[in-house]
Amino acid sequence: MEKSKSGSPIYKYDVSQKNEFEISSGEQSIDEISNHIEEHIGEIHMVFHELVSDQVHIDVHWVKPTKEFPYHTLVTSGMSDKPMQTPEGVEGCEYAELSICLPQDWKVSEDDFKEEKNYWPVRWLKYLARFPHEYNTWINYGHTIPNGDPAESFAENTELNTMILLPSVVLGNNFHTLKLKNKSIDFFALVPLYQEEVNLKLNKGSDALFDAFDKFEVSDILKIDRINTAKRKKIFGIF
Repeated sequence: MEKSKSGSPIYKYDVSQKNEFEISSGEQSIDEISNHIEEHIGEIHMVFHELVSDQVHIDVHWVKPTKEFPYHTLVTSGMSDKPMQTPEGVEGCEYAELSICLPQDWKVSEDDFKEEKNYWPVRWLKYLARFPHEYNTWINYGHTIPNGDPAESFAENTELNTMILLPSVVLGNNFHTLKLKNKSIDFFALVPLYQEEVNLKLNKGSDALFDAFDKFEVSDILKIDRINTAKRKKIFGIF
């Protein structure tokens, strides 16, 4: 198995490894997840449903900005209908759902989503929620997934090109886990990275990246032009 300079394993997948299409018609825990969202974040304004679903049926729940949470919050349900295929010795991480927080001025509607610059965060919620079931794998805390190989920017108006999964800071600790009778569901925030930040993580490990996040007070509220925490600055035209 290939490993990064920091010692972390690097998994690579291609289309030939993808499971055949398997239609999914419904969700097992949508009511419990909806209640969890409304208890810890706020009233669900709308649910973006799938018409045809492969492997698992992924819905995206939209909570509008509130005084307590002044940003759009999008949360998946359906990813946790099936367990992920975790490595031998890794237990208690089989079920997950994903979230992303968008600034108040982000355009959120079905019409707005016709433009990729508005839709890509939703696309990535759905893509990553289905990914482990399509490839018989898992995703979890600290895992990074690039937008292609080599990675390309998520949209024309940003240089961010890779997602990392982290526990949400802004949504609070009580939102991180939903314990049900037959399973425990972990909720991870999607945080987009610049290529230099990905390189920092690969070369020096996750702690180096998190230290850079702390230094520049990076949160999990998406900002397409946020500071690049790993990019070296020029002094008098010299690096």
